Amino acid sequence: MRQNKNKNTERAIKILNILRKEYSKQTIALNYKGPFQLLVSTILSAQCTDERVNIVTRELFREYKTPADYAELSQSELEKYVKSTGFYRNKAKNIIAASKMIVEKNHGKVPRTMEKLLELPGVARKTANIVLHYGFGIESGIAVDTHVKRVAFRLGLTTNTNPDKIEQDLIEIIPKKKWGETNNLIVWHGRYICNAKKPKCDKCKLSKLCPGAFKIKSH
Repeated sequence: MRQNKNKNTERAIKILNILRKEYSKQTIALNYKGPFQLLVSTILSAQCTDERVNIVTRELFREYKTPADYAELSQSELEKYVKSTGFYRNKAKNIIAASKMIVEKNHGKVPRTMEKLLELPGVARKTANIVLHYGFGIESGIAVDTHVKRVAFRLGLTTNTNPDKIEQDLIEIIPKKKWGETNNLIVWHGRYICNAKKPKCDKCKLSKLCPGAFKIKSH
């Protein structure tokens, strides 16, 4: 069992090393200043492109800056800003409720632990992991979004489809110091090469390591 784990870890590290050479200059695509803006942006990014979120937050962050600002917003006012991100009513509701909780229970500061972040409305492990890594430099897990879910499965790094189980599979074989970069590297690879409908296996530097290579027909 331990031997298999060691082999899987070696393979995962090899994959990350290759991806690092390809995407070393890339970082999170969301535009933000500080942990709170990152939190808001990540909540808005659910079922929405980062490009659209950045368009929305450009104006939003200019008008409203602190958790206290958002805590005092009406639902309808915030909805006007975030409508184009999709599921806007629920997102606006969660952002306002999370802001109130941050103000009332955490002295206006975004929590720095997984446990406290998960108490905030609209925050699941993916969002919490992103805020902890990019906002505070804390490695508490691996953020599993649609790109990580798809690419990790194709690469044979997991056999699960549930994000929480995928995360557990990945942190089991990937050293903790590499957790933060794992999401970033896989996301960019998913965007540029291993996309959902037409993966560019002929251009992929991981094709020799990937059990899913050339098995998905372009259409």
